[in-house]
Amino acid sequence: MIALAPWQTLLDSLGWLVAQIYELIPNYGVTIILLTVLIRLVLLPLGIKQVRSMQHMQIIQPKVKQIQQKYKQNKQKQQEETMKLYKEYGVNPFSGCWPVLLQFPILIAMYSVLRYPQHPIHIPVDSELYAVVIQQIPQTMPDGTPIVSQAQINELTEGGELPGPTSGTSFLGMNLLCSASNAGNPDAQLGDKVSVAGGESVDLQYPVDCGNSVPDRIPYYIFAALMFGTTFYQQRQMQKASPPGAASSQQQALLKVMPLMFGVFGIFFPAGLVLYWTTSNAWQIGQQYFMLKTRPTAEQMAATANAKGNSADGAPRKKGFMASMTERAEQQRAQREAAKRKPGTRKPGKPKKDPGKPGSGGGNGGGDPKKRPKR
Repeated sequence: MIALAPWQTLLDSLGWLVAQIYELIPNYGVTIILLTVLIRLVLLPLGIKQVRSMQHMQIIQPKVKQIQQKYKQNKQKQQEETMKLYKEYGVNPFSGCWPVLLQFPILIAMYSVLRYPQHPIHIPVDSELYAVVIQQIPQTMPDGTPIVSQAQINELTEGGELPGPTSGTSFLGMNLLCSASNAGNPDAQLGDKVSVAGGESVDLQYPVDCGNSVPDRIPYYIFAALMFGTTFYQQRQMQKASPPGAASSQQQALLKVMPLMFGVFGIFFPAGLVLYWTTSNAWQIGQQYFMLKTRPTAEQMAATANAKGNSADGAPRKKGFMASMTERAEQQRAQREAAKRKPGTRKPGKPKKDPGKPGSGGGNGGGDPKKRPKR
């Protein structure tokens, strides 16, 4: 667990939000779906920018190839002309990276919040969601003593208090605290490490009800397959929107491996997290579908970039990242060209001899004849 204070604050905030949604709709699966929609709405501007950036790159790709072919012997000139092209059409090649990069910390945060048992727990202890979770994953004994040993859990198991009821965390025949690897196993356990006095950590294993027959596994496997399938389709959808040749062989290999990787995650991740990722994929697929149907033309891009260059009163706007980079590159090139044209500059090497000076070897006979020694 990452012990940084800002990270813990983020986890506690997500846990609080999950608990608040559960208070309104006491269904854990619906709560996760609504939380996913809220997260996707927050990321919507970045998602739109990502798709638009890929469309713009695809439109100007022929022009980029022309520049590369024209200046293939001059990489510096090639870069300058490419940046000038980006500026002309208002394209930022880096804007498509942020939504992809943001998904991974959000996924890790959701895993930390939706995974049980967890120490510390990230949902408010006075919430209804906390009450239904501790029925299966108790934090304390009936007398209020904190659970810090496996013997205490065994005592609760022998007394018939564990595994607890799953009514508060069940959805479509699944206990969302369980994973597909635990499904249908009557001896399923969920584990976590807890710190005790002296700085030691103890591994605690809680028995949970994840079903006890083969049919109980079916919904878990279906959602794991949906997680794999939606990830694969979403990646294919983005590949079609990407300009030809824009992705390197390493990137293409990563796009092929990612669905398989998330398919494996779908087997071992809690079903609640699988539900979150599948819902997020479904949202993104729909969003990309409608975005990819509307494709701007090169003329529209140039007009939009020109309109953004000036405000309503005609005053120039503050330059963006790409515009600043392009302007800086042009200034450096102008300085280099000015230095080459500057009069009086000499190439490095031997100093030029003055023919008028004695002994310089210039003129007639190499200097003043009066000062030459007689033979």
